[in-house]
Amino acid sequence: MKNESFVTEFVLLGLSQNPDVQKIIFVIFLVVYIATVSGNLLVVVAILSSPALLGSPMYFFLAFLSFLDVCLSSVIAPKMLVDLLDEKKTISFSGCMTQLFAEHFFGGAEMIVLTTMAYDRYVAICKPLHYSSIMTSRLCSILIGVAWTGGLFHSIIQIAFTSKLPFCGLNIIDHFACDLIPLLKLACTDTYVFGLLVVANSGLICILIFCMLLVSYVVILSSLRSHSTEGQRKALSTCGSHIAVVVMLFVPCIFEYARSPSAFYFDKMVAIFYTMITPLLNPLIYTFRNKEMKNAMTKLWKRLIAMSDKK
Repeated sequence: MKNESFVTEFVLLGLSQNPDVQKIIFVIFLVVYIATVSGNLLVVVAILSSPALLGSPMYFFLAFLSFLDVCLSSVIAPKMLVDLLDEKKTISFSGCMTQLFAEHFFGGAEMIVLTTMAYDRYVAICKPLHYSSIMTSRLCSILIGVAWTGGLFHSIIQIAFTSKLPFCGLNIIDHFACDLIPLLKLACTDTYVFGLLVVANSGLICILIFCMLLVSYVVILSSLRSHSTEGQRKALSTCGSHIAVVVMLFVPCIFEYARSPSAFYFDKMVAIFYTMITPLLNPLIYTFRNKEMKNAMTKLWKRLIAMSDKK
């Protein structure tokens, strides 16, 4: 289908039209964004600077997850923060498609990484004697490659259909970012089939991966009965952190994409949660519940203080 779009830019309504409220929101989300980037980069640097952690598949995947969180929040937050201070809240057609592509690219890759982290815990708990022979550095690299490829493939499908939609009239997006459902509402054509594609490519994939993760953790937790009390405590702590992160990412995504493309007034709040709040909470969840990460962060902090004192 030839693209019949006459729209060269879109207007983003954002979270509020009240200038005073916009200033308050700006301060809140500026702090959230700085904390998100700082927290996740600290996790990455702490793991990279600790050979013991970097050599562990679990922490290798955690570092990659934190990197993806930085990328995902950076796709959304800077533009939103600029718009909160700017009267002209516009984004070009190409900029909108780029943001849409990047959001689903990093989001798709993150979901696959969470799946690989669940597989890593399954092998560690259910097959501990074979862990080192299964979770090799080569396999870990392949799984990271699969995450990049899966996220890319998912995004290409989304952008291939969305960019071909004709936008010839309204260009006002009732959202703080470009996303599939708000764009479908503006298209000058029947979007029923495209809505089904969104549900199939995003919603059903989220549901399938989420169900698979839940089943895997049921298997993992049921196998803990044969472990020692200390082993159970450590495994439950690690699995509990991962389950919390999985729920915070997948439940909002399922609500957002596994339904007909109709707008709900709290859609923007749901999107804020999985694009900004979840990346903020991930390093807190993994750090505060993990002794090795707390030790690595403490060593990194002491090293940074020592470097600043020398200056």
